[in-house]
Amino acid sequence: MIKAIIFDFGNVIYKFNNDLFIEKLSSYSEKTFHELNELLYGSVLPEQYETGLISSEHFFNDVKKLCNLQISVSSFKNAFINIFTPVQETLDIIDELKPRYRLGLLSNTNEWHFHYVIKKCEIYNCFEAVSLSYIVREMKPGSGIYLHALKKLKLRPEECVYVDDIKEYAEAARRIGIQGVHYRSHGQLVDELKRLGIAL
Repeated sequence: MIKAIIFDFGNVIYKFNNDLFIEKLSSYSEKTFHELNELLYGSVLPEQYETGLISSEHFFNDVKKLCNLQISVSSFKNAFINIFTPVQETLDIIDELKPRYRLGLLSNTNEWHFHYVIKKCEIYNCFEAVSLSYIVREMKPGSGIYLHALKKLKLRPEECVYVDDIKEYAEAARRIGIQGVHYRSHGQLVDELKRLGIAL
């Protein structure tokens, strides 16, 4: 029997567009959008930040140096966090599920995105278990972050459903016994949840 539904954040609850961040950075650099994108996302810095290996200050200073940016920390942070838009249909599903199921959040994310976006999300208080890569020090598809969520919920894997827009991450949940759902659209998510016997 399903007792909890665990959601990914990016592109499930809120869409994100890293191009918006790079576009803002290009205003503070002589490098082109393409050059900045290749430099930053071809580096280890985003992964280090999302695994909690470097601080927000360290991330800012290293990106500033790597991309030769003339930018303040406040302007950088504002550009970095203003890349999200809500997926209203998913917010509505979470509202519907809350009275009948326990809810969790499991996300590869970093300190600034958590504190300035996720934590301020209108449905954040619906989640009784929150597992974040930068806190757990492991990113999906590593099993540790999924096991962290199960431990916080105090449930067996088969009692949980995990929803993620990346197929590999849904499959990683399945490997430890969680019902993994690969999110592709609102209608498909509703159908998948109903197939699993979840009342909506």
